[in-house]
Amino acid sequence: MQFRVVIPARYDSSRLPGKALLPLAGKPMLQWVHERARQSRAAEVIIATDDERIAGAARGFSADVAMTARTHLSGTDRIAEVAAARGWNDGDIVVNVQGDEPLIPPVVIDQVAQLLAAHARADMATLAARLEQAADFNDPNVVKVACDGTGRALYFSRAPIPWNRDTPGTLTPASLRHIGIYAYRVGALRRLAGMPPSRLEQIEKLEQLRALENGLEIRVELAKERPLADVNTAADLERAERALTLRP
Repeated sequence: MQFRVVIPARYDSSRLPGKALLPLAGKPMLQWVHERARQSRAAEVIIATDDERIAGAARGFSADVAMTARTHLSGTDRIAEVAAARGWNDGDIVVNVQGDEPLIPPVVIDQVAQLLAAHARADMATLAARLEQAADFNDPNVVKVACDGTGRALYFSRAPIPWNRDTPGTLTPASLRHIGIYAYRVGALRRLAGMPPSRLEQIEKLEQLRALENGLEIRVELAKERPLADVNTAADLERAERALTLRP
């Protein structure tokens, strides 16, 4: 199996401006993400950005940089532009690694690519972890996923799903937290980027619902290693700093 990784990175962030380049244990955060991706089995790792500050920093640590349009509304759109510019085939696999996950385990990057490769009819693959805290289950900032018995995604939601009618608000073995890493077949990626935002996507503010509403198949399995939370706030940055200091 061969796959590529694209790391979409933008400078603007409402909660933590310029977070991709914020110093973290002696390096820009984006460099940590790039190094983790390079430790995976990916044939190529590309940073996709529309900002020269990010591009310059990435070239400084010898990353492959793809400049993309400023008009993209999502990382999916940005990756689709890279795929088109580089002439990738519809059957090729590309993994979207978020630029704010400096502690992403390389094993989960390999895992999500392998999951998609193992299911020839699937368009996308992603990962999940069992929910352990009721507070997370009921937190709208924690995205949940429900799957069928074979591991196909049925629905993603900010609401607590599945809802236990008999003991409301409690966790069940089917209570899964979605981990936001995606593998795409390039043909499906192009289709997805060409679709308008869907009804459920606009309600929940979850782009993966666009794929489900348009009939794309998303495969899900439990992550072999649970990633630590991504960096969205100053407090997240401090936690990541402590973790990287202890575990470089």
